[in-house]
Amino acid sequence: MGRYVVFSHGKESGPWGTKISALADIARAEGYEVESVDYRGIDDPHARVTRLLAYCRDFQGRLVLVGSSMGGHVSTAGSRLLRTAGLFLMAPAFYVPGFEALTPEPADCPVTIVHGWRDEVVPVDNSIRFAREHGASLHILDTDHRMQDKIREIGYYFEYFLITLDKFGG
Repeated sequence: MGRYVVFSHGKESGPWGTKISALADIARAEGYEVESVDYRGIDDPHARVTRLLAYCRDFQGRLVLVGSSMGGHVSTAGSRLLRTAGLFLMAPAFYVPGFEALTPEPADCPVTIVHGWRDEVVPVDNSIRFAREHGASLHILDTDHRMQDKIREIGYYFEYFLITLDKFGG
């Protein structure tokens, strides 16, 4: 049985951007195999969820999903069908105007969200609402949507998240 961290990138980025590459190193150091799904050219969130489900279907063992922006939405939407052990979300695209009803329900697993106070794409209030409704941990940083200036701090939260999953059997 393996231990996997699977990353889902945002709409405007790629599978091995700066944040994902930094967090992948942390996951490997904690003993996880690391994968990152390539969604480039797929704008429809439902099609991205379908790709995630197909990508992960043969993984046996512990699965942790990590998503940024639209990738947070996609990871959360797939989490219930993939028996996910944990969700780590960065500026997830929840409660997007016109699509509020499409905000997915997370799997029954630990959920941690990191968001920026100055996010100009997805308002931080959306993550506050989601965290309140689903009992998620929430870290709000003084940064924008891309969070490039806070990668080290996000890494600390991610490492703690993975260690906590191990310690408490998530």
